[in-house]
Amino acid sequence: MKAMVLERPGAELVLVERPNPIPGQGEIRLKVEACGVCRTDLHVIDGELDHPKFPIVLGHEIVGLVDAVGPGVDGARLGRRVGVPWLGRTCGACPYCRSNAENLCDAPIFTGFNRDGGFATHVVADASFAFDLDPEADSVALAPLLCAGLIGWRALTKAGEGKHIGLYGFGAAAHIIAQVCVWQKREVYAFTRPGDADAQRFALSLGAVWAGGSQDTAPMPLDAALIFAPVGELVPAALRAVRKGGCVICGGIHMSDIPSMPYAVLWGERQLVSVANLTRQDATAFFPVAQAAGVRTHTRTYPLAAANVAVADLRSGRLTGAAVLVP
Repeated sequence: MKAMVLERPGAELVLVERPNPIPGQGEIRLKVEACGVCRTDLHVIDGELDHPKFPIVLGHEIVGLVDAVGPGVDGARLGRRVGVPWLGRTCGACPYCRSNAENLCDAPIFTGFNRDGGFATHVVADASFAFDLDPEADSVALAPLLCAGLIGWRALTKAGEGKHIGLYGFGAAAHIIAQVCVWQKREVYAFTRPGDADAQRFALSLGAVWAGGSQDTAPMPLDAALIFAPVGELVPAALRAVRKGGCVICGGIHMSDIPSMPYAVLWGERQLVSVANLTRQDATAFFPVAQAAGVRTHTRTYPLAAANVAVADLRSGRLTGAAVLVP
């Protein structure tokens, strides 16, 4: 197999060859068809997340075909197309796992973080955390749904029945969940990097009723604001944008420090919450919605060996939509 490996924080990914991995008890091996590049991958590269495994193969938006199964896995899964997300395994025994909150597991395994991920031609995954996917769908189009889509969906569910939804950071997650919002008859207000006219036009093309810079004021108070950009300064801005009783949901796994702000910005029973990881139930709920809504992911593909280019394009904001590696 071939893989792009991160040997230490701050390093470039290096193309290596390894023996094909062998799936163990309860595991499957995938021949990777496509793997999305997520902002979480940038956080691992930049050393912003605690206790990753090094060297590590990044990538947790994996679509592939099962080409080997380990002991205890039904052989009928051979040849199936599956998706592998960020949450790669849970302990099943901690209080969170026992209370249907496996996203908060005390001893989790994360794909592309403390087990090798999908920036590779082959990857091993836990069979019970790999989702069956439509064999007829385009693998590249499916890949961003495995994290950007799932985290966007989990964030949106925390917005309740709000009709006026602000999206801060119009990248992979926002462009997916904007389409879901439009299908649900909600109004989308897109906040982009200041002066990013391309991103604002992109948001409007997907059905947003308004698009502006993160420093701009929406034409009406929002019921909820979803923040996907890892910028702490957006939190007080979003709180100012939501109505009394509204909520601000932080969808990233990492964010820069939230600056000091007056209590009046939060007052009025506004809520500030975070989204952590995902659950398998999120996938069960989201994939049918994405299909019914006709979600179309906008992607740019890169060969596996060009993973560093994809990472650089994501970091710089040169992308519209999502970056996807195709081995």
